[in-house]
Amino acid sequence: MKIQLINGPNLNLLGVREKSIYGESGFESFLVELREKYAGIQIDYFQSNVEGELINKLHEVGFSYDGIILNAGGYTHTSVAIADAIAAIKTPVVEVHISNVYAREAYRHVSLMAKNCKGVITGFGLNSYHLALESFLMDKK
Repeated sequence: MKIQLINGPNLNLLGVREKSIYGESGFESFLVELREKYAGIQIDYFQSNVEGELINKLHEVGFSYDGIILNAGGYTHTSVAIADAIAAIKTPVVEVHISNVYAREAYRHVSLMAKNCKGVITGFGLNSYHLALESFLMDKK
């Protein structure tokens, strides 16, 4: 099984930015733990602060991977282009958020891409990525 993790803008600053919202851990150390826990799965990782690069990655892997876990960050609420890219590919996408977006500002309550995703997981910290990965494993049973 091949899973692509894609993180959007500002998620390269996990462990540094707004720790009360996003926690103390950086993503790179979390990724090591995730790969160890799911050693039988190929887990590839990509992060960009650039909308077009996120779209290019979705296009690149969207026809050959078993699943995509996408945290589009702030683009979740603004990017019609990323929503269109998700609709255009065959690989199922799970939208994830570390924080509970519904406990935050009202503009964060709207996801332009959710309707094109297999599901949305929000508010479980970095465990949101575990839950998304487990959803793909459940589909394989």
